[in-house]
Amino acid sequence: MVPILKEFPSEFETKRLLIRLPKPGDGKAVFEAIKASVQELKPWMPFAKIEQTEEDVEANIREAYAKFIKREDLRLLVFDKQSGALIGSSGLHRIDWSVPKFEIGYWIDSRYSGNGFMTEAVQGIVDFAISQLSAKRIEIRCDSRNVKSRAIPERLGFKLEGILRNDVLSVDGELRDTCVFAKIF
Repeated sequence: MVPILKEFPSEFETKRLLIRLPKPGDGKAVFEAIKASVQELKPWMPFAKIEQTEEDVEANIREAYAKFIKREDLRLLVFDKQSGALIGSSGLHRIDWSVPKFEIGYWIDSRYSGNGFMTEAVQGIVDFAISQLSAKRIEIRCDSRNVKSRAIPERLGFKLEGILRNDVLSVDGELRDTCVFAKIF
């Protein structure tokens, strides 16, 4: 089947969260979340090292929207159902529809960290990928030094399949190791 013809919901809920595709107009909320969290994001996320305007972020959101519709990349925004506040960003990336397999990435607005929101979001995304996309493999990759990011797949029962040594340059230009966690179904 041609990926663009795959039908599945563009949003779903967990107990506390609404998780949905990014839409035109979401750039302002994402920009504010990045701005509030930039110091916590800088060591791990390349986009946080770049000075961005609200317009830059809105353009990126619209590109993500187009990629979602084309089924090339499924970025998802995470919102608190009660307040409507943007909590963070996640999604299903590096998609191989022939398996199908996905990689989950995520970052959280630091004003909401420590409340289990991202763990809940990732579990919701895993459930979505299994039930709606027939996922057979889901990976989470993260810097071996990113203790908070590593805790999520560990908490959710992902298996550490390996650590790729000297796998990637960090945002500061240092060689870093990448942990590869996975679940298979």
